[in-house]
Amino acid sequence: MGHSLASKLLQAHTSETVDEPGQIVQCGVDLVLANDITAPLAIDSMERMGAERVFHPERVVLVCDHFTPNKDIDSAEQVKRVRDFAARAGIRHYYEGGVCGVEHALLPELGLVGPGDLVVGADSHTCTYGGLGAFATGLGSTDIAAAMVLGETWFKVPPSILVRLEGKPWRHVGGKDVVLHLLGRIGVDGALYKALEFFGPGIASMDAEARMTVANMAIEAGGKVGLFPADEVTSVYLRDAGRRNDIPLAADEDAEYESSLDIDLDQLEPQVACPHLPDNVRPVYEVEDIALDQVVIGSCTNGRISDLRQAAEILEGRTVAPGLRLIVLPATPRIYRMALEEGLLEIFSRAGAVIGPPTCGPCLGGHMGILAGGERCLATTNRNFKGRMGSLESEVFLGGPAVAAASAVAGRIRHPERI
Repeated sequence: MGHSLASKLLQAHTSETVDEPGQIVQCGVDLVLANDITAPLAIDSMERMGAERVFHPERVVLVCDHFTPNKDIDSAEQVKRVRDFAARAGIRHYYEGGVCGVEHALLPELGLVGPGDLVVGADSHTCTYGGLGAFATGLGSTDIAAAMVLGETWFKVPPSILVRLEGKPWRHVGGKDVVLHLLGRIGVDGALYKALEFFGPGIASMDAEARMTVANMAIEAGGKVGLFPADEVTSVYLRDAGRRNDIPLAADEDAEYESSLDIDLDQLEPQVACPHLPDNVRPVYEVEDIALDQVVIGSCTNGRISDLRQAAEILEGRTVAPGLRLIVLPATPRIYRMALEEGLLEIFSRAGAVIGPPTCGPCLGGHMGILAGGERCLATTNRNFKGRMGSLESEVFLGGPAVAAASAVAGRIRHPERI
């Protein structure tokens, strides 16, 4: 029996023979990641272990992206703790301030992750890097502390679900719509501790950023990882990030899967996830005209340059509806500069948007867009749990950048074709 992508990647990082799902294997890791919320907890755990050094100072990455620029004294103290630790440990890849971006957009952009890598992060959306062919998954801060010290951790080999993509999406359908549609079909526990492996001719129509969007939300189905094969599209993206030695990577032809399903991209409409779960999904035309108070375009899911271009295409020459707040957060400084140079920020500004710095912002109820009771928001973020973005009495809808921009103009959820 051949290897699925998940088992192939684990096999490459262990001296044990990977035979079947459910097997426990000890694996070396290529990169360990934590942020300003989770790193302090990992540092505390390291101190309790009596550990003073990380396994490799260039293979631990600390990104202060959640509550930065620091929103209050507590968040400032957390970042200071991470900053001081990075200095003591000699960690090269420490990011805050003007070089910091949303971690899961920043690391691929810097060429720190790629095909064949095994990456663990103290953030559930670490699975983003599966869009580039990496086995990447989130762990708790205590496990991350051990990985930072030892350079290894254990895994239970996940069974794999094959998701076959057919056809080609129309212009207002993107990676967010693909993954929302998938979530609507299998549910928030449909891939619990399983690998979602994407395959088929439809992949060719998806750029690397769209693939990362899909992989990012594998965790919303309970998935351990979301994986795409590494092909020429991957190589082109990573060469731009400074990587030169990546090779194609795919599952073996005789790999076995627990189950499979097909998605016809030709038939896919823009999707919206309604409160309060990412699997409460409807085609946008079924939920049009729900009034909104706020729209957020950004996050590790849809704050990349391709997302901002889609939004700007719709917003150009138009204005945000009266009484609605549109918040745009480019995911990294580089994306911000690209949007500035391409005139996208001027389009957003003239439309009446608030343009913020590269930060997670309101996605996790952090800051820069918290919702009051009774308010509704449509966001390009990845979760819409009750109270996720502020008040327990608020509501969050999820959609792609085209739906978000169209809805900001209309003041209510709107299909992009109706703008």
